[in-house]
Formats: sequence, structure tokens, C-alpha cells
Amino acid sequence: MISGASQADIGVLVISARKGEFETGYERGGQTREHVQLAKTLGVSKLLVVVNKMDDPTVNWSKERYDEIESKMIPFLKLSGYNVKKDVQFLPISGLLGTNMKTRMDNAICPWWNGPCLFEALDAIEVPPRDPKGPFRMPIIDKFKDMGTVVMGKVESGSVTEGDSLLVMPNKTQVKVLAVYCDENKARYAGPGENVRIRLSGIDDEDILSGFVLSSIARPIAAVNEFDAQLQILELLDNAIFTAGYKAVLHIHSVVEECEIVQLLQQIDPKTRKPMKKKVLFVKNGAIVVCRVQVNNLICVEKFSDFTQLGRFTLRTEGKTVAVGKVMELPSGSNF
Repeated sequence: MISGASQADIGVLVISARKGEFETGYERGGQTREHVQLAKTLGVSKLLVVVNKMDDPTVNWSKERYDEIESKMIPFLKLSGYNVKKDVQFLPISGLLGTNMKTRMDNAICPWWNGPCLFEALDAIEVPPRDPKGPFRMPIIDKFKDMGTVVMGKVESGSVTEGDSLLVMPNKTQVKVLAVYCDENKARYAGPGENVRIRLSGIDDEDILSGFVLSSIARPIAAVNEFDAQLQILELLDNAIFTAGYKAVLHIHSVVEECEIVQLLQQIDPKTRKPMKKKVLFVKNGAIVVCRVQVNNLICVEKFSDFTQLGRFTLRTEGKTVAVGKVMELPSGSNF
């Protein structure tokens, strides 16, 4: 889910309307809550909340059940950072029967629904703008050998054409673009937001790892092993405390790396969003804290203020998301 969400602009959150199933997913520790938090953190800016199984005998296209689910989800979506009025849309479907998916459903089935079907809603969502003239950035999610080295990923900034010279970061290897492929078809050009395959010369596939970034030479991405970040603590396992020495797994774009919190710098007041004066030694669930994060290997990141997609991340422990954050500052001299 994390790898897929890191490549997406639009997310479809499928929720079961069946009695008991929605409650299980939504309660603390449930996957519905975690998937919403991960989606927002990984850059899914628009969310379509699809209430499925409306045909179930326990629901029977009940408007009361649909409204109940919507009223419970909206506060949590807002808490996760979504602008519900602008970026979130709810709609009911039956996946089993295909109702309200490809075409609008008959009023005889659900007289209270006058909105779009799933396909209409997807077609109507506007993709967020990206800068085609910005420095090239493409996090690599996979690689393989095919008449050269081929890398796969999503263009987050800038554009790429056949014949371009680029850098593979963080190992600073200069490569040349031999071919660009979009949707299995060869293309002369690929712009921001497109998922592409790029054939390269000048590097072997064994020298590329998932999480490396194809970058422009003139303005390369930063390669660091520590950075300062602002974290929102969600739910620590077993009510643990969050302090210097805390270890977790960092997920940022296509990077998955073990990390350690080496220093808590300041706590942020959740109401005023301003730094608190007292020295912070530890924090608990719900806290906002600025801290220094350290990893063992060099990773490619950007400040959140410069590139949101490459500057937001999650921390996970034992398969659960414990915090979401954004990169605030990078060490001086971290660029090539």
C-alpha cells in the first residue's frame, strides 16, 4: 500500500457499510484510519471515499447508515489534514453487483442518491499541478536489465527527454537517457505526474536501489544521513514514550530505511502551532515535536517547503504507523 500510495495523486478509500465491518476498520488500530493517514502523508491529495456493500442485508441502501459512516469519517479526515469540502468526496456503491460504478444507479434502488457514479467521480477529479520547468526529480521504485538498465518511477518535478544527462543520487553517478516509456509505449518526453520507465546508460542495475532518485545535474537532490523534522505523534505502541534513542522505520517517497531519533529540539503547542518554551525530554501520543532524525545510509530528501512529495514521511514500528512528519531543515553542504 505504501509503495502504491507514494505514486498516486488520487486515492480511493473503500469502506464496508456492513454492520460491524466499518466499526472494526475504523476503531483505534484499524486499517481504515491508518490508510487515511498514510495516504495523506505520502502525497495523495484527493480522496474518494467509496462506501461499499450498500446492498448487504444489514444495510439495504440505508441513508441512515451511509450518513452515520460519513459523519464518523469527516472529523478524522480533517484531523489527518484533508480539506473535506475541496479534496474529499463520498459515494455509495455495491461492488458485488456493480451498482453505481460504471453508470448511475436507478432511483428505484437508492432514491436518496442523486450524485455521480464511481467512474464519473474519478473522471471529474482535478490532478494537482506540478512544475514541468523545475529541477528533474524521479524517485526510483524498481529497476531491471533490458538492453541496458531500466528504472521505474513517477516524475515528481521537471521533465525528461531521450538524450538527457542526469544523476543517480545518492551515489552521484552520471547517466544518459537512452529511451523513455509511458504506458508501455516509447515516448520522446515525460512530464511531472507521469509514471514512466527510463532506459539508462552509464550505470549497472546492481548499483541502483529502490529509493534512489534520478535528478538533474544542475540542481541535484540532497543526499543526507540526518535531518530536522516536525513530527505529529499518532499512536505509540504500548503507550511508549517518544524520546531521544527512539527507533523506527522511515518511509519517505520510495525510501524504506531504519532510523533513530537522536535529539528532541522543541515541542509545538497543538493549539497555537508555536514552539513551547520549556525544554522537551519526551512526548506522548498526540504531541507535535521538532526533532533530529538519523539514518545509517545516505538517503535523498528535500525540505517540505521546497518539494512536498519528497519532504513528507511516516515512521512505522512493527507494521504500525506511529508518526507522520515533514522535513524542515537539511545539513549545510548536503547537495552535490
